[in-house]
Amino acid sequence: MASPMRSLLTDPARYLQSFRLFLTNSSEHQCMQEFIETQLPAVIASIGNGKPTINVLSVGGGAGEIDLLILSKVQARYPGVTINNDVIEPSADQISKYKARVAETSNLENIKFTWHEETAYEYEHRMNAEKKFKKWDFIHMIQMLYYVKDVPATIQYFHSLLEAQAKLLLIVVSGMSGWETLWKMYGSSLPVDDLCSYVSSAKLKRILDSAGLKYQMYELPSYMDITSCFIEGNKDGELLLDFLTETREFSKTAPPDLKRQVLEELRKPECSEKRDGKVLFNNNLSVIVIEP
Repeated sequence: MASPMRSLLTDPARYLQSFRLFLTNSSEHQCMQEFIETQLPAVIASIGNGKPTINVLSVGGGAGEIDLLILSKVQARYPGVTINNDVIEPSADQISKYKARVAETSNLENIKFTWHEETAYEYEHRMNAEKKFKKWDFIHMIQMLYYVKDVPATIQYFHSLLEAQAKLLLIVVSGMSGWETLWKMYGSSLPVDDLCSYVSSAKLKRILDSAGLKYQMYELPSYMDITSCFIEGNKDGELLLDFLTETREFSKTAPPDLKRQVLEELRKPECSEKRDGKVLFNNNLSVIVIEP
């Protein structure tokens, strides 16, 4: 009998709902912001040397919150220089939120925004069809490699678009996170299909090493409060379980044994720690900065 479990990505509205709840319950954006404040200035220190224009490409830019923080650091390092910021983002909803955020933000006069409502693969396909090989000074792909079919090929393509002093920045979950433990144990039982695949920094490291690429890695400590996942019938808990398993209505559609095992796993020290009566899932991230 076919499993009633479906990938969370088959229900975009529920996916966005669970993703927003994840951001509310986790320190995901805070740890990225800290990296951008403290480490990014050194990463971008040479990307625009002597250039009148800096070209930045955001792959999977979402609603733009992190993008605008990154751009503020590029502006600070290269005052007065024109910045072309192109955004690849398949969700029309996210793009409209991004545009609204830009409209409400001051000091963006020297930045020109262009949005492409398409996936990374569609962008690559279109550029090749149009025989356009534009080079970029800084490309970033934040938490989006889970949604591409061929990770090595995607990295290879965008790496080929780097200028001589450029950098390609990737952020994914750490190979030392709770995600790694959970997905190694149960990934094969979950309905990821072609829509989403689990990629951690451990896998990326193997890909980059075999391609002979030069890179630096940074670990970002992060957590997610998943206490509500253990309260039967709790709506937030059900949404967070959906997000953790990439499964739509996981609590209702997963076989009882699988649900019990996943909940048990989530409580273990390999996945989470207990603090002040809360269960905090290890959501550590890795930043990988690749040289041209």
